[in-house]
Amino acid sequence: MSGPATSGATIPAGSEPKAALRHRLAERGVDRTLLLVLPAALAVIALFCYPFLYGLQLSFQPAKGGALGAYRQFFSEPFSRKSIWATFSLALPASLINVGVSVPISYRMRREFRGKRLLLALLVVPITLGTVLTAEGILEFYGPAGWFNRTLHLLGLADSPMHLTMNYTGVLLSLIISGFPFAYLLTHSYLSGIHPSLEKAASTLGAGWWQRFRYITFPLLLPGLLTTFSLCFVLAFAVFPSAMMVGDPNGSTHVISIEAYQAALERFDYAQGSADAMIMTALMLVVLVAVAVLRSRLYRGSTGGKG
Repeated sequence: MSGPATSGATIPAGSEPKAALRHRLAERGVDRTLLLVLPAALAVIALFCYPFLYGLQLSFQPAKGGALGAYRQFFSEPFSRKSIWATFSLALPASLINVGVSVPISYRMRREFRGKRLLLALLVVPITLGTVLTAEGILEFYGPAGWFNRTLHLLGLADSPMHLTMNYTGVLLSLIISGFPFAYLLTHSYLSGIHPSLEKAASTLGAGWWQRFRYITFPLLLPGLLTTFSLCFVLAFAVFPSAMMVGDPNGSTHVISIEAYQAALERFDYAQGSADAMIMTALMLVVLVAVAVLRSRLYRGSTGGKG
């Protein structure tokens, strides 16, 4: 016999359609490994996109006032509008402090020294605590009868307790403690990506440590710092447990998340709660887009405008 049957090879059933499918995908420039992203994409759609779109639709269905009634209600009440300032006044300082403090610590932690592993563990341990446990620790440590005030009293440094909880200061401390490990880990990873030979070359030319940091390390690190700031800002902007537990939820720490919570779960006005959440998302996206635009300009500048 002659022809394909004499080759001794047999084609498994169903292999021709699979081969044809692979060929069509290859012609269209589609990598089959991209199909591995499909489960993650479905999870994002189910856990984020659908709830978001449902909440967006619900925000345009208030009981009165028309489609934009819930949004007008938010901006017409001075107490609700103040929640915008309260949220930004917590998120921006906490993010800037976390990013700013993480830079010198990460810069020093690049070198080997005794006790480095122990110090690293102490820096990142707040990640394991969570916001609720962190808030409870702040109440126990910085409260009127906490260890901090008792120590000040025993040392004769204060006659009356310092008010560090149930106010703005308590929430800011909570955001710094819970957000710093993320800022440090990201900053440290970006610093690790900067090759030490760049600083060594500058050192051989007579540049001091401050000149090396200012003109070499910091410009290369700045795009990463903006990304780190974005993550810290998102974490701080969504503050809720600490604002309730160690803050003044009806006063200086009445943030937008509390406004949405009270509308949806205390007054059972789900349209208003959804509108508050959409306003919170829009404000957050404005800041993130601004940071992303700045980062892209810095990146284009560092590459000479190429790419």
